[in-house]
Amino acid sequence: MASVEESLNLEAGATTPGVKAPALRRRVFALAWPVIAENFLETLLGIVDTWLVAQLAISVLALAGVGAAVQVMQFLLAALAALSIGASVLVAQAVGARDFSRASNLARQSLMWSLIVSVPLATVGFLLAAPIIGLFGMDPAAAEIGVSYMQVTMGTVIVLIGLFIGGGVLRGAGDSRTPLVVTTIANLINIPLTWALIFGHLGLPALGAVGSAWATFIARAIALAVLLVVLWRGRNGIRIGGRGAWRPNFAIARGVLSIGVPAALEQILASGAFFVLTVVVGQLGTAMLAANRIAINALSLAFLPGFGFAIAATALVGQSVGARKIEDGAAATRIAAEWALIWMTGFGAILFLFAPQVLRLFTDDAAVVSAGVDALRVMAFSMPPLAILFVAAGGLRGIGNTRIPLVIFGGGLWAITGAAALTVRTIGGGLIAVWAMFVIGTPVMAWLMVRSFRSAVRDFRFYE
Repeated sequence: MASVEESLNLEAGATTPGVKAPALRRRVFALAWPVIAENFLETLLGIVDTWLVAQLAISVLALAGVGAAVQVMQFLLAALAALSIGASVLVAQAVGARDFSRASNLARQSLMWSLIVSVPLATVGFLLAAPIIGLFGMDPAAAEIGVSYMQVTMGTVIVLIGLFIGGGVLRGAGDSRTPLVVTTIANLINIPLTWALIFGHLGLPALGAVGSAWATFIARAIALAVLLVVLWRGRNGIRIGGRGAWRPNFAIARGVLSIGVPAALEQILASGAFFVLTVVVGQLGTAMLAANRIAINALSLAFLPGFGFAIAATALVGQSVGARKIEDGAAATRIAAEWALIWMTGFGAILFLFAPQVLRLFTDDAAVVSAGVDALRVMAFSMPPLAILFVAAGGLRGIGNTRIPLVIFGGGLWAITGAAALTVRTIGGGLIAVWAMFVIGTPVMAWLMVRSFRSAVRDFRFYE
């Protein structure tokens, strides 16, 4: 694969007059680091929850049950949270054009529509928890934990979507620090509350694995209240308080959905692929499923820089589109890709070298550790192409093109999942075979995404 600079076809100084590369680097990093820190806290929360659940006497059953429920939750949340991309992109473009009135109205409408869409989905998820968890074919005791966990977390869907939408709006306006502060508050509440509700400390009932679900709901509800207060008062020109239409506006909804729906479909396809992959791994045994859950938690740390710099690219490209200065956004994407490549490659090396120690942070079960070590080491080789893939897709979304990432990312993951399922069923190989398919497929996806971004930038210049 060509270097990042060559792939994105940009020179170091290829910015519009008056915008110097060092200043642009500072803008990229200033927007990206709070996103990385915020996602780290969210990931840390999941890791701490997994570690606390693993301390239960029935740790393997609890890990398997919670892991299955979390996979389902991620599927639903991905479908709804991706709608925040539409809001974030349109807000960024409005801010770039200095149209703060439109940006504020977009924020109001996005929050309103998130409520309208999330309530019925959460209700359906609660009612169908048992048959959905049953698809994993787990031990009955593990399935019972999974159903209880999923039913409680369905109540958090509405709250979490509000947080995603509000955070996306602020990041589109160039403020990534406020979502970080809100997430920090949620974590400070959630971690001790999870400990107390799982084991029955501080005078609270001992709810077992389900206690972590209740703690998440309570902490996130408080965080959402804080975020809404901030948005109500106003930040970076965005204000949902005062005069403003809260009645659902279908014209604005269509604009948000035109960008958000392909992004949502992308996430649905991605989550669906991982859901099927989890079902495939579940057939290999409870220990394999528990190892897969831990490995995914560990890998999610390595993904954080890619996600952070991708979001920075989306916001800065969106603002450059609104300001009619696409060169600034293109250069910002190149810078973001360089940083993501460095950080994700480094994290991949750490996971490769210390895979046993990482897994033992969660469990001492020899079967689980043995199943997860080689899989984690194999997946580490996908970090460099994934870094480029994430950021190039973020740049495309900033332009307003979410259809190409849908095709490349969603389609690519399903192709990888199909290949993994076929490999496991024919020649075996366990988790190593599953994750090896990602090592083969992700470089192809990254190459296609970079080519598409370059083409989209050229088209924008042509029609500008």
